[in-house]
Amino acid sequence: DLPEAVGPDGPGIDLAIDGADQVATGSDGADDPVSGGALIKGGGAAHAREKLVDAAADRFLVVADPSKESPRLDRPVPVEVLSAGRTAVAAAVREAGGEPTLRRAERKDGPVVTDNGNLVLDCEFGEVADPAALSATLSSIPGAVEHGLFVGLADEIHVGTESGVRVDEV
Repeated sequence: DLPEAVGPDGPGIDLAIDGADQVATGSDGADDPVSGGALIKGGGAAHAREKLVDAAADRFLVVADPSKESPRLDRPVPVEVLSAGRTAVAAAVREAGGEPTLRRAERKDGPVVTDNGNLVLDCEFGEVADPAALSATLSSIPGAVEHGLFVGLADEIHVGTESGVRVDEV
């Protein structure tokens, strides 16, 4: 049971292993410790629960292929929102420099609804120069349940290539 595992009296989580939609390498030719190791997750709209597990784990390993790597994060950032707060959250995202779009379901009419019963705004910010600052901004928006920026959570990034697996410690 997830709440028992991550709660203060639960057994805890030794290891979490998960994928990512994008991984910031920070390797654009400049020394970029700000971006390196930051992730965007939430393509499957489960980022709130995934972040709960990943943050509670003693170690969090990310598995990705080279197509997921980028010097800096530049894909849309998913933000899970309370349906009643969608308009207010969208306005706050715009004030923060983003362009929110309600995620539409592919196999049914209407928007994507998360396992928590909420909606998802995919928020385009362009290249994210400071993932930690954007994470703090998004976390402070009333009505935003959770966002898909995972900053400072990963311990290792495992990238599968044709010649083997490269392990980057974060």
